[in-house]
Amino acid sequence: MLLEAVRVVLVKTRFPENIGMTARACANMGCPALHLVEPERWIREKAVPLATPKGVQVLDSILIHTSLADAVCDANLVVGTTARTGGWRREIMSPRQASTEIAEALSRDEKIAVVFGPEDRGLDNAEIAACQRLVTIPTDGVASSLNLAQSVLLVLYEFACAVRDRGKNIATPRVASMTAGEMARLFDAFKAMLLQLDCLHGDNPDYFFLPWQRLFSRAGLKRHEYDALMGLCRQVRSKLNKT
Repeated sequence: MLLEAVRVVLVKTRFPENIGMTARACANMGCPALHLVEPERWIREKAVPLATPKGVQVLDSILIHTSLADAVCDANLVVGTTARTGGWRREIMSPRQASTEIAEALSRDEKIAVVFGPEDRGLDNAEIAACQRLVTIPTDGVASSLNLAQSVLLVLYEFACAVRDRGKNIATPRVASMTAGEMARLFDAFKAMLLQLDCLHGDNPDYFFLPWQRLFSRAGLKRHEYDALMGLCRQVRSKLNKT
């Protein structure tokens, strides 16, 4: 399957019918994995008719999680989707712009998680912060609202096209990348180090840590670089504790 290593993650989805239509979209684009995070209502019988026979296999393999962190912890790249732009939601790409990086990551056998928020409000700031890349689907300003399954289909279509264009015969050096779980641990360790160094000022250290978080998310760190940075954090804190 073209997108065999891609999982679609739906966060707090409200309607089982939308899950069914999303399963069909996943099957259309060769994406076999659908994960749900705290669905408001998950009733398989209501999802099946809209999944169609092709999407039922995706429905039957659904995994349900209690948190977004759990759903993406072993993914090497987490892509969040948003309709809202501006503010601190910077460097937002279209699905086509992001597709080249997705195709390259898949050629290295990396795991990709694509995250979609609730139908009525999308991902919140904390959920966006768990994503390393952000994409938005360009729409006409007069009719900017998209159905959840439509959004999933459009994003996966662009990714599948990029995989086809790249081809199967291009050799790519395989260097292990960090997972989302390792990224979260690095954020915690680096933030703790900066706090101990008194480098995060004010009453909201999480806000002042955002530039570091964005830097690490853009960097595409590999596993050996993660090990080096975690070692640095441990050594700095050890030295500080001795003074």
